Amino acid sequence: MWVTAVGLFAAGAGTVHAADTPLRDLAAAKGKVIGTAVTGTRLTGTYGDLAGAQFGSLTPGNAMKWGTVEPARGTFDWTEADRVVAFAQAHGQQVRGHTLVWHSQNPSWLTTGSWTPAQLSGLLQNHISTEVGRYKGRIAAWDVVNEPFAEDGTYRSTLWSDALGPGYIANALTWAHAADPDAELYINDYNVEGVNAKSNALYDLVRSLKQQGVPIDGVGLQAHLVLGQVPPTLRQNIQRFADLGVDVAITELDVRMQLPADSAKLAGQAADFKSVVAACAAVTRCVGVTVWGFTDADSWVPDTFPGYGAATPYDENYRPKPAYQGIAQALGGDGGTTPPPAGACTAAYAVTGQWSTGFTGQVRISCSGASLSSWKVSWGYGAGQQVTQAWNAACTQSGAAVSCADAGYNGSVPDGGSVTFGFNASWNGSNPVPAVTLAGTPGRPGG
Repeated sequence: MWVTAVGLFAAGAGTVHAADTPLRDLAAAKGKVIGTAVTGTRLTGTYGDLAGAQFGSLTPGNAMKWGTVEPARGTFDWTEADRVVAFAQAHGQQVRGHTLVWHSQNPSWLTTGSWTPAQLSGLLQNHISTEVGRYKGRIAAWDVVNEPFAEDGTYRSTLWSDALGPGYIANALTWAHAADPDAELYINDYNVEGVNAKSNALYDLVRSLKQQGVPIDGVGLQAHLVLGQVPPTLRQNIQRFADLGVDVAITELDVRMQLPADSAKLAGQAADFKSVVAACAAVTRCVGVTVWGFTDADSWVPDTFPGYGAATPYDENYRPKPAYQGIAQALGGDGGTTPPPAGACTAAYAVTGQWSTGFTGQVRISCSGASLSSWKVSWGYGAGQQVTQAWNAACTQSGAAVSCADAGYNGSVPDGGSVTFGFNASWNGSNPVPAVTLAGTPGRPGG
């Protein structure tokens, strides 16, 4: 079966494609982690290929929230959460647990119940102990308390703060630590990316918790941003939290714009993504960046902010946008070379033979309306396949990510011509066809 390469996304002065080195590897080289929020039921096909190949950490978007895991009191549903954790383990990824204590997306039996403070505290402790305990040793970090502050820096009026007072935060952290002493424990909030009243309140809280000996390991800055509004004090803010002796993570980064998107907006968005990731990269204790969904096909923005969207690094057809290039550049990559016009040259992946433990594959690079003087083809495997041998190309594999470059003698692909390379690989259980990306150096016009 043949599958044509993922299309190339035209924007600005050039064409963007996935960088030769996956984002997860670029981040790891800087001692950081690049992650994404995911929907567990979508972790197949191209969505799963990209999630597994490009990111080193996964955050379940909704699967671990109280309303999902315990919709009826004492009745648990871990299906979606388990799916994300299993996928991450199969792809060598961390998991960021999200979230244990929040004012939103709680089950109706909890929010409509009539509880004494002691009862409510007991319910909260049991919820934290149950969920954290279930995933003990499999979750790198938890967003334990989410969005505790109002915009003016006062405590948000919630089920928890109204009934239990601000002490619920220290209790939640303590209970989470007891359930999994090795997990990193965070307080997470939005509009705290720059220095302002809300981030000052968060700073004071973290400092107080540290002084009291409460187990707090990190601060999460959500970074749901609007195009052109990256706070100028972002790096300063990250550093001051780090100076308290805690880690910092950008936990939910997206940059929304008023639709329709155009080349100027997409270029500005790329600059914003690059700025945020670079600010994290510059601070030792900023451990990494998580984008809140990597594709516009799985973004919360259009439903929440009517008229806005295009907030993630990939478009709805899983094509990398300039924002992807901005992230790669901030992590030390070149963001990808500029290939010929979209569709002029393509790569097609085929399984030409298959047996119980392995298969033979072939990739054909074809040009029509352009030419190449060199090429590189990359893809991400979604089912653990491993390339064992290649011919007519130099192929390497890191985790799920495969990259194959021309062998020198076959780098030139004329207009109207094609070249092929082949490989053998192992498989076990399933062998889904991956999405393929072509990069290359254009040949001389008409050459």
